[in-house]
Amino acid sequence: MKSSRSHRMLAAIFLALIPAPALQAQIVGLDYTVLPSIKYGPLYRDVQLRGIFPDSKTFPDLVPHATPQNVVRSYSAARQAPGFDLARFVSSCFSGPIPPGPAVNPAGEGETLATYVVSLWPVLTESHSSVSPRATLLPLPYPYVVPGGRFREVYYWDSYFTMLGLERSGKHALAVDLLKDFAFEIDHYAHIPNGNRSYYLSRSQPPFFALMVELIARHDGTATYVTYLPELQAEYDWWMQGDKIVRPGGANRHVVELADGTVLNRYWDERPAPRDESYKEDVETAATSNRPQAVVWRNLRAAAESGWDFSSRWLTDGRTLATVRTLDLLPPDLNSLLAQLERTLARAYSLKGDAENSAAYAARANVRTSAIQRLMWDAQDGVFTDYLWRQGKTTRAITAATIAPLFLKLATPAQAQAVADAVSRKLLAPGGLATSLVESDQQWDAPNGWAPLQWMAVVGLRNYGFDTSAETIATRWVGENVAGYEKAAKLVEKYNVSTTGGEEGGGGEYATQIGFGWTNGVLLALGDLYPALQREIDRAVPATQAPVH
Repeated sequence: MKSSRSHRMLAAIFLALIPAPALQAQIVGLDYTVLPSIKYGPLYRDVQLRGIFPDSKTFPDLVPHATPQNVVRSYSAARQAPGFDLARFVSSCFSGPIPPGPAVNPAGEGETLATYVVSLWPVLTESHSSVSPRATLLPLPYPYVVPGGRFREVYYWDSYFTMLGLERSGKHALAVDLLKDFAFEIDHYAHIPNGNRSYYLSRSQPPFFALMVELIARHDGTATYVTYLPELQAEYDWWMQGDKIVRPGGANRHVVELADGTVLNRYWDERPAPRDESYKEDVETAATSNRPQAVVWRNLRAAAESGWDFSSRWLTDGRTLATVRTLDLLPPDLNSLLAQLERTLARAYSLKGDAENSAAYAARANVRTSAIQRLMWDAQDGVFTDYLWRQGKTTRAITAATIAPLFLKLATPAQAQAVADAVSRKLLAPGGLATSLVESDQQWDAPNGWAPLQWMAVVGLRNYGFDTSAETIATRWVGENVAGYEKAAKLVEKYNVSTTGGEEGGGGEYATQIGFGWTNGVLLALGDLYPALQREIDRAVPATQAPVH
C-alpha cells in the first residue's frame, strides 16, 4: 500500500487538475448554485414535474451542450413559441449522462453464476478522473465500482459490500482504489457523499469507512489504520458537527443530546428542498402533507442518507410517505456504526502511539454502546429499534436494523439471544431475512430482502454463536439468488424473499435494477463462508438463453 503521504500527494495533484467550474462543487459548504435544480430553474421544474423522463434521475445526469446560463436563456425564449415541444428542446440541448451506465447484460447460455459474477467486475468498474465541468458527476482519482443500472456513480455504503466480493475475487487492488477514492472525498468534502454527484454532496450514507479500513487492513496489515487515521478522524468530526453547541433536549445537524446529557446521532441532510434525483416525487409527497414542505423534504433527504429509502420505520403511521419523521429518530444501525468508528479511532491512535486519544475514543465507544443497549432496546419484542428522542421511547418497529448491534458486537449476550429468537420467529422468510414486517409499497419493507442486511445478519448471528440461524439465512438467500439467476440469467438489487423462486423485489421510486454490486459481493462472500453454498453458485446456469437488454 502507498504511504499516507504518497496517496495524499497524488490526490492533491489530481484536485489541482480539475477545471475551475468543477471546483465550485468541491468545496466544503456546498455552493448550491451548481446543482441542476438551481442552475436550470424553471426548466428543471418543468422537465421534472411534467414527467418528461420516467425516472427523475435521468435529467440531472444529462450534460448540457452549452453553459447552463445559455440553456436557460434559450428555454425562456423558445417556450413562448407556438407548438413548443419540451421533450424535443431537452434532447437538442443535452446529451446522455456521463458515464452512460454499464452495459450489464444477462448471462450467456451455459454460463455459471460463479463465472458470471466475476465477469461483471470490469463491466461495473468506472474510471473518471476527468469529466465535463458541466456534468453533475464528480471526478475521482482512482477507478471505482458502481452498483449497475441507473446507478452510474459510486455509492458509499454499497461499496463496502462490493469490496467483500472484490476481495474474494482476487481484486484487492481495486478494493484499495475504492478506499482511496473515499479517503479523497473525505479530504476534499470533509465527508463521503451519498454518491459522486454534485446533488449528493449535502448528505452522506451509513458510515462504513472504518469497516472498509478494517477490511483492507486484513490484507495489508495494521499500518493501514494509521495511514487512514486522518480520514477516520475527519469522518467522525463531520458526523459529530454541532456536538459542542447542542444543548440537552436539542439537536444540531446529525447530533442529538438527550435530557440526561447522552449524545447520539440521527440522519440529516444539509438541504430542505426536493432531491434533484427525485424532484417530482418529493414535490408530490410534500403536497399531501399538512406540514411545511421544507420539513418534509429534509426528512425525506435524511431517510435517503440512511440508505433505507424508503421504509415504514421512518413513517409516523408506518405506511404514508408524507408522514416521514427521520429527524425524530435515533437509529440503532447508525449509532452502532459510529460506535465502531470510535473503536477504530481508538485502535488507530493506539497503533500510532497516542495513548491519550486512544483511551478517549475507547471511552466514547463504551458510552455510546451503553446508550444503544439501554435506549434502543425493546425488551417486549426482543429487538433493537429506532428511538424517538423527543418522546423518550422506541418506535416498537421490528426491522432488520435489529441485527446491527450484533454485526458490530455491541449487544449483550442476553440481547443477542433475544434478537436471534426474534429474527427466527418474525423476520426469517423463505428467501432469507425480511427487511420489516410491514408491506407498505416502499422498497425497504416486506416482502423485499437486501444483500447487505443478509450479510450483517449472518455475521452478527455468528458473532454470538448462533451458527445454525446464520447458516439458514445464508442458505435461503443464496438459494434466492441462484433461483433468480437460473430463471432470468441475471442478479438484481433486491429480491422478494416471501417466496423461494428468485422473484425480483419491487416498490419504491424506480424499477428494480440489474447488476448488482452489493448482491454480487455478498453472494461471493457467503460462498466463501459456506463451501456447500459455493458449490451451488458454481453449478447454477440459466435455464434458457435470456434476451440481451
